[in-house]
Amino acid sequence: MKAPVSWIRELVDLPADVTTEVLTDRLTALGLKLEAIEAADITGPLVIGRVLTQDKEPQKNGKVINWCTVDVGDANGTGEPQGIVCGAHNFGPGDLVVVVLPGGVLPGGFAISERKTYGHLSAGMICSARELGLGDDHDGIIVLPPDAGQPGDDVFALLGLDDEVIEFEINPDRAYALSLRGVAREAALGFDVPFADPADRPVPEVDGKAWQVDVEDPAGCPVFAARLVSGFDPSRPTPEFMKRRVEQAGMRSISLAVDITNYVMLELGQPIHGYDADKVSGALGVRRAREGEKLTTLDDVVRELSPEDIVITDDSGPIGLAGVMGGATTEMSETTTRVLVEAAHWDAVSMFRTGKRHKLTSEAGKRNERGVDPLLPGVAADRVVELMVEHGGATAEPGFTLVGTAPGRPTITIEPDLPARLSGIDISAMTTVENLRAIGAAVAEDESGALEVVPPTWRPDVNDPYDLVEEVVRIVGYDQVPSVLPRRATGRGLTRPQRLRRRIGRTLAGAGCVEVVSFPFVGPATFDRLGLPADDPLRTTVGVANPLSSEEPSYTTTLLPGLLEAAGRNISRGAPGVALFETGTVAFPSDNGPAPIYGVHTRPSEAELGKLLEALPVQPLHLAVVLAGERLRSGWWGAGVEAGWSDALAVVRRLADELGVAIEVSSAARMPWHPGRCAVISVDEVVIGHAGELHPSVCKAFGLPARSAAVEVDLDALMAAAVDVVPGPVFSTMPLAKEDVALVVDDAVTVAAVEAALREGAGELLESVRLFDVYRGEQVGEGRKSLAFALRFRAPDRTLTEAETGAARDAAVAAAAERVGAVQR
Repeated sequence: MKAPVSWIRELVDLPADVTTEVLTDRLTALGLKLEAIEAADITGPLVIGRVLTQDKEPQKNGKVINWCTVDVGDANGTGEPQGIVCGAHNFGPGDLVVVVLPGGVLPGGFAISERKTYGHLSAGMICSARELGLGDDHDGIIVLPPDAGQPGDDVFALLGLDDEVIEFEINPDRAYALSLRGVAREAALGFDVPFADPADRPVPEVDGKAWQVDVEDPAGCPVFAARLVSGFDPSRPTPEFMKRRVEQAGMRSISLAVDITNYVMLELGQPIHGYDADKVSGALGVRRAREGEKLTTLDDVVRELSPEDIVITDDSGPIGLAGVMGGATTEMSETTTRVLVEAAHWDAVSMFRTGKRHKLTSEAGKRNERGVDPLLPGVAADRVVELMVEHGGATAEPGFTLVGTAPGRPTITIEPDLPARLSGIDISAMTTVENLRAIGAAVAEDESGALEVVPPTWRPDVNDPYDLVEEVVRIVGYDQVPSVLPRRATGRGLTRPQRLRRRIGRTLAGAGCVEVVSFPFVGPATFDRLGLPADDPLRTTVGVANPLSSEEPSYTTTLLPGLLEAAGRNISRGAPGVALFETGTVAFPSDNGPAPIYGVHTRPSEAELGKLLEALPVQPLHLAVVLAGERLRSGWWGAGVEAGWSDALAVVRRLADELGVAIEVSSAARMPWHPGRCAVISVDEVVIGHAGELHPSVCKAFGLPARSAAVEVDLDALMAAAVDVVPGPVFSTMPLAKEDVALVVDDAVTVAAVEAALREGAGELLESVRLFDVYRGEQVGEGRKSLAFALRFRAPDRTLTEAETGAARDAAVAAAAERVGAVQR
């Protein structure tokens, strides 16, 4: 909303020392946030000039220029006429014009200097409205009225160039501030000064004779006002003050009739529409559109109407999309002499839905969809008629039609000390009453001492005691709210899942991973890039009612797509390697059908809540990790090390160790992982996820280096098995005994299975076991491999003998032979 400061001051008796900056600071504190302050971007001498001579000189290029002498008084320092070249032709000798002299700078940084052009030394410029930033009219020079002033007089004030314009960011619930009436009321409130309400005016007696109006949908249109004027002169220009204010407010000056309706809308906040009365046939009707009806709106677009649209009709059918835009068939034109003025109060929800449905935005629709004062239609219609009579030479026809009554506001009961209790500010009961009356509310005290408050009609956002508290506190000042540190609740702290998630985050960060957050939405193409087969369970998703993208209409069942996209993006921008992780929920459809829909008048019962919870999709918490590119950076010390499947598995093992969870690892074939290089992660024989090298086609699809690796596990299941406190290691001061063994097993046997067998067979003396070599070749036979393990033994209380160490080693080998068929080399 753009509000000229001069217009605000016209409605509010602001002190002279209140600058624009002070005004905007106070209005921002009241909730009308400052967006910008606009002022004329003109410096230097800008004065009135009288054209003395005008010689037309044809040029070789076909253009005709005017060589003029212009009297600018003493503004040029000499008192002599100024010679100026001008290309416009809508002025002549004797006219008063606007002249910018050398040294001036026009909007856009256009500096004016004395220069030779078309064979003359031109000293200045005779200005058009566009050159001064006053409008789009660039085809003609500004010709001032004969009584505008004397040559040499400054024209900043005359043209309103010294008038600053404040642009506010208006919250959706403060529709009243989309008008000078609303902004000025807030200014009066902020400075405790008188306010001249432009809506406080008498209106004619309602007799229904202006025009017949039939409202079939009173819920959609509670109030409809109509007035008629005749003898309107459409050729009359819009008064300069009105044109300037309409343009300062960000609208385009079109014609006198249209400018008047826009001016009143900006002044009062009530949208108004004018019809060419000679084009309206029969009575006006207000109803919902019928199936198949169409309407050509003022923007020359043929619109298919919905039965939910409210339309204004005459005997020919729809002639306007109510509250949003009028129809082309009854549009006012340069021949309109009889104007039917309409001002109505519309249902805000219907206006919003109509605007969205037709993708149609307008200044009227913006106000109607937020809620307009229902008492304004009659006042606004009468104000338009007054201006058309005053400036358009029209005659106000007798009769005033007003259908319906304004909806009443409910009474709100509030304890007078509630604002003080909620805000912590020392607000007396008297201050509460005064501030509520200041916003226009009616306040009375009941027998118990509570306040009975009826909010003003222009504040549809005030509906309960806490809305009233906000009004009281904002006037007192949010800066008065004391700073109080909240008291720490005793006996409380992080929940177990919160503690575990923090441990997981610290562990992954310590492993060199960076956390990211990605959009959890997918579509069929996402699963295609992951290479998932058509019957993969991950393709069964939960649809989103209003998706951000039609290509990704579902909630994800895996975290990998977002992580892979992020990794590929970083790699494409030059990162040598990435290690990313994300924790988040995924969703799987519920088998219990759609959720029931209950009313909002009461809280659902426990049984109803149970049904709602049953219908929710299953939403486990997952963890995903992606490792791509260099895991160890290259440098002067040598080549880097690329991330691979072993790094992914190491991340899982490190996480399991941190949580005290014993995991089992076995091979699997699962997209999007490479077959044969994918590990399935289990806890107590329950699969919780996978880790390994990504399939080459997946790497290519997401722009990742070959052999990139990924992990995804069910974090809920992992945390359920975690221990709150992981026992620390037990250290012994006794010497370490070393034994190495090489075992030959089938290629299909995993290292994890052999290691588990060795641990079980070796017993309590085994401190650690580590694989240090894998060999395949003729010496072990085709389809076989040799695994070399380093076994380390230590006793807590003694030095182990060679016999004890050998027995433990032999027991470990025997267990491996029994469980996995291992043969010692």
